[in-house]
Amino acid sequence: MLKFSLTGLPRLDWTRVAARYLPFADAASEDLPLVRLVRLALFQVTVGMVSVLAVGTLNRVMIVEIGVGAWLVSLMVALPLLVAPFRALIGWTSDRHRSPLGWRRVPFIWMGSGLQFAGLAIMPFAIVLLGGELAAQLWAGHLAAALAFLLAGAGAQTVQTAGLALATDLASERTRPRVVALMYVMLLAGMVGSGIAFSLLLADYSHTRLVQVVQGTAVLVLLLNLVAVWKQEPRDRERARAPADPTPFGLAWRAFAAHGRTTRFLLAVGLGTAAFNMQDIILEPYGAEVLGLSVGQTTLLTGLMAAGAIGACALAARMLARQADPQRVAALGLVAGLAAFSCVVFAEPLQSATLFRVGVVLIGLGGGLFSVGTLSAAMQLESGGLHGMVLGAWGGVVATATGLSVALGGVLRDGGTHLAMSGALGEALATPAAGYGFVYHLELALLFVTLVVIGPLVRRRGPLATRTDHLPPSRFGLADFPG
Repeated sequence: MLKFSLTGLPRLDWTRVAARYLPFADAASEDLPLVRLVRLALFQVTVGMVSVLAVGTLNRVMIVEIGVGAWLVSLMVALPLLVAPFRALIGWTSDRHRSPLGWRRVPFIWMGSGLQFAGLAIMPFAIVLLGGELAAQLWAGHLAAALAFLLAGAGAQTVQTAGLALATDLASERTRPRVVALMYVMLLAGMVGSGIAFSLLLADYSHTRLVQVVQGTAVLVLLLNLVAVWKQEPRDRERARAPADPTPFGLAWRAFAAHGRTTRFLLAVGLGTAAFNMQDIILEPYGAEVLGLSVGQTTLLTGLMAAGAIGACALAARMLARQADPQRVAALGLVAGLAAFSCVVFAEPLQSATLFRVGVVLIGLGGGLFSVGTLSAAMQLESGGLHGMVLGAWGGVVATATGLSVALGGVLRDGGTHLAMSGALGEALATPAAGYGFVYHLELALLFVTLVVIGPLVRRRGPLATRTDHLPPSRFGLADFPG
């Protein structure tokens, strides 16, 4: 591994180091080299960027700096949920698409990129209009903002559905578990990196600076997605010449969902996703209001949760590489979630910020294991080549459950707090922590229910059985650790 240069000093041969020590090197194969795989995963980075910009930055700016009602902004942010149930249809359409160039996935990724760009291109005009004083300007601003959120969200979901299907098409059965982990980590990287970048760029806030950031993001999203799909999907001239499949979507979906285990799997995905995400908007307020944490201390919670999620990717990649059942990996995440929310609940009577932080890390760990496990199971479904429909169904359930559970968490927290402080629940529960505790206990109950639902899927054969049982176990090393 050591070589000597002309100066006589030893130097490392990086071509030999990379295969063993670079992150996710084992996810690559001869047909899908590491550089090409990482480049493909850039579409997940753009999805993360759009998510942070819409749900985080623009959400806060519209409510605080511009003065738009929180209820109206919440409705705008939730508009992409209207597209989520159609992700299975989008994926199925990409499965059957007959491009003159022989492509299936690339046209849909590019169409989704265009929708993302259009939504972000409209948003600056909406910001300008919302800052006006005339009633006509405000109405036009509200409509423009709603359209921008809808287009950007629909584009992100289209890109993610077709992109994951393309990754499934290109990856081998042996490398698919690590590809799943890489895609998940790249989504986290896009969210964390863009969150830091947006906070730095908007440190000296002005409407003009916000418009520049949104416009720059629109261009960057388009460029990154172009780089991601460049020469990724091989052209298939036979597919282009083949007649279109006359099978309607309804018939294909009924055949896919006819098996009770498929329905059980999607139900488990929805329940587990809701259980982990219901706390999304109340976690930091809980730390501030109940445990007295400062703004800086609550801001750190996002990093702690991300650290737990990255650790989940490493653990999931190791387990899946050793031929573990993806459903078992997801179930392990649910068990970690039980410990996580128990720590969060007991942090209040013990007034322990440390226990609370441990719970936050475990939420990231459990949610990551559950997401990677269920995504890996979806990628390994026996679907007759209809990867797009299967992954679209998984993504649609995840997106819908996330949006509804986040909204429900806020409503239940407010309602529970109102009842507790009014004395309706008794003197012992007349504390600010009662509303939060109601949500956390409901999440614990959902985790138990999800374990009951997913239990029969573990170590069983059928449509949800993995297709890698015949493969020899692979060694896990530093190359499997994400980052």
